[in-house]
Amino acid sequence: MTNYIVSGLERSGTSMMMQILLHGGMDIAFDEKRKPDENNPKGYFELEGGKVINRLMDSTFPMENYNGRAIKVTAYGLKFLPPGDYRIIYMTRDIDEILASMAKMSGDLSVLEEKEIFEKLNMQSMRMLKEKGIPHIIVKYNDVLKDARKEIERVNEFLGGVLDVDKAMNAVDPSLYRNRKR
Repeated sequence: MTNYIVSGLERSGTSMMMQILLHGGMDIAFDEKRKPDENNPKGYFELEGGKVINRLMDSTFPMENYNGRAIKVTAYGLKFLPPGDYRIIYMTRDIDEILASMAKMSGDLSVLEEKEIFEKLNMQSMRMLKEKGIPHIIVKYNDVLKDARKEIERVNEFLGGVLDVDKAMNAVDPSLYRNRKR
């Protein structure tokens, strides 16, 4: 059975995509360990407070328990996925916006100096998906905000038509687009 993964750098729109899938009727796996806050007022929609990556790294995450469901795994965690059948939705966003959001969220402005590191991680992750032949789709955060229907229809086609596109569109909230690149 297929494992569905929503991935991308942190602050790239992965929580929004998880909400799109949930509103569209897809079964997603998340818990309430990480509560909604001012940075993600609708929630993070992740497992284990975002610590899945640690369990993937030490091979203790029970991926087989999530077959057929979508889970969130940040970009760095993709290289630790166990062998299996995957379909990955990879979110991208302007790197300066990601870094501004990270800095605001953490209160640590030094993250703004790590642009090159995050750009490299993003490119390596997308290249790895391509090189390993893992079925994936790249979805740009800003394109979802510009034309939600078009992007959700693309995602729906990639997933085999499992989403109710009209309901999925209810998850897109342009008022949450902050940290815009000026």
